[in-house]
Amino acid sequence: MTNVPEPNTAFVSSSSTVPWWWSCTDSDGRVVEPADGRQEFPTRSDAESWVGEFYADLAEEGIAAVTLFEGEREVYGPMSLEA
Repeated sequence: MTNVPEPNTAFVSSSSTVPWWWSCTDSDGRVVEPADGRQEFPTRSDAESWVGEFYADLAEEGIAAVTLFEGEREVYGPMSLEA
């Protein structure tokens, strides 16, 4: 019988995905929730596509800027939704 070393879990990727999401703020810098609620996305590309498609609707709701998060990590922003 041979001893097989235990895998080093520090280098094993997790099967769970961390959601990508946008934090929305009004013109005073207060965090606001979009009318549809917080949207979560499986990829950065999906999140960026969504905000590209709906930025005008978000602006009409009074959202002035958005910040992209991966889980709890801020990726970039705030990004203005002004034309």
